[in-house]
Amino acid sequence: MPYPHFKELRPAYGFDDVAIAPGRITVNPEMTDISMEIEGVRLGIPLIASAMDAVVSPAFAVKMHELGGIGVLNLDGLQTRYEDTAGIYQEISETPQDKATAFLQKVYATPVREELIGRRVEEIKKHGATCAVSVIPANTKRVAPAAVEAGADLIFVQSTVTTARHVSKSVRGLIFSELRHNVKAPIVVGNTVSYDVTLELMEQGVSGVLVGVGPGAACTSREVLGVGVPQVTATIDCAAARDEYYRRSGRYVPIITDGGLRTGGDVCKAVVAGADGIMLGTPLAQAEEAPGRGYNWGMATPHESLPRGTRIKVGTRASLKQILHGPSHLTDGTQNLVGALRVSMGMVGAVNLREMHDAQMIIAPSIKTEGKIFQMRGLGS
Repeated sequence: MPYPHFKELRPAYGFDDVAIAPGRITVNPEMTDISMEIEGVRLGIPLIASAMDAVVSPAFAVKMHELGGIGVLNLDGLQTRYEDTAGIYQEISETPQDKATAFLQKVYATPVREELIGRRVEEIKKHGATCAVSVIPANTKRVAPAAVEAGADLIFVQSTVTTARHVSKSVRGLIFSELRHNVKAPIVVGNTVSYDVTLELMEQGVSGVLVGVGPGAACTSREVLGVGVPQVTATIDCAAARDEYYRRSGRYVPIITDGGLRTGGDVCKAVVAGADGIMLGTPLAQAEEAPGRGYNWGMATPHESLPRGTRIKVGTRASLKQILHGPSHLTDGTQNLVGALRVSMGMVGAVNLREMHDAQMIIAPSIKTEGKIFQMRGLGS
């Protein structure tokens, strides 16, 4: 009898499965450079607010810019469907949990208003802030040029899973190399989790790649579809593609780990895994300035037939400044994310993010429980 062939599985790791090993030298945290660049657009800190309606409004995007990062406004969301969004956010926050998804499906059924696209971009730009916007692939060829004409500095093209090759009945789908020619702004594309797809996207000329399928706190794609790769492994794989593309072309294309991060430690691990930037959703939905009124929901939550997200209550915990830059009055790592990154870089001897990529990472499933019995019992006080 022929020997049977079995599908082989390889291990994959998330943030709680790994740890960063200290380096051979240390550096003063204040000497570290944590800036990142996306095709000429420079950010003082490598933190990007996710294009979720509960996180980024025009006002939040301006505040994010003032604090060194950038907020991505969802041009397929509430901000471009309703002129006055305050009442909509209030209704969403007051809807009972068992009716939340149905209500979201209802409010997102209102069509996008073309005139609001430019207006929202202008609301951000008039404050001197860098403006980043997000569109889904189906709307990109129509919406992106209008956003750039209004002043958008960065275009994010986002879907749950993005590839350079897509089979459909469309006469001519979205081809990123053509989009780059037609849209005069950097284009960040996502989401993906694999070496091959990341390499192909970079060969199409994209300016950055978003990494992550289904890890977000408000996303249920992994439960509904069974698709996803834990974020540390996904970031390592995509970073390897970035490095190979850089070796071939001399063009450095940053990768941005998107979703599943909760603490400063997660931010640090993502960078060691190879991330150039970090996209945050739920941690920033807890900011006082976030429009979601203590709630968050995924971009796929209001899908009319197959929701892949849920509304979650995250609470309002602190100002955006405190979450990003501190000072922190909590010991759970959810505040002063920038300070945590700088201190971690100092401990491994990295003076910039690319040196942080070279830090040693180990598989350590007991890293958060070893010796922590009193913390786990809630007896730390």
